[in-house]
Amino acid sequence: MTTTAAAVRRDRASLAPARIDGILSAGAVILLVAALAAIVRGASQWGQVPAIVWLHLATILVAVALTPVMLLRPRGTPRHRALGTIWVIAMLATAISSLFLHVSGPGRFSVIHLLSIWTLVQAPLIWWSARTHRVERHRRAVHGMVIGALLIAGFFTFPFHRLLGQWLFG
Repeated sequence: MTTTAAAVRRDRASLAPARIDGILSAGAVILLVAALAAIVRGASQWGQVPAIVWLHLATILVAVALTPVMLLRPRGTPRHRALGTIWVIAMLATAISSLFLHVSGPGRFSVIHLLSIWTLVQAPLIWWSARTHRVERHRRAVHGMVIGALLIAGFFTFPFHRLLGQWLFG
């Protein structure tokens, strides 16, 4: 019986948020606030923005907004599973829509499009690892996705030559 109780405590501990979850959540909140501020500041130019850009922004905002909820709230619950599915779909939609956003000049695709390809592979694996109860694999994959495809890629949308950067700092 003590072995079972110890196993239950370990399982609960593995589901509890780790320090990295708080750090990543804070980064997601900062990114969300910056993106929303940029969008509000760019209101005078909204009509000039193509629909694909709005789709891309909408899907990534859903994923970014859900990230702290997913990382800090109880895990393994029906709510976590449902929101996780929405998060994965939002990430996939963001990656797909990004393939239709091109830089001007030779090659048309930028290095950031490599993250889109990575996301198209990784997001289904995140969902699959959760569904098959591979908790550690799932957690590592989510952390990698949040760091790479959300935070790093997200903060690189704010240089002055990019739309959100122009809106926020212009």
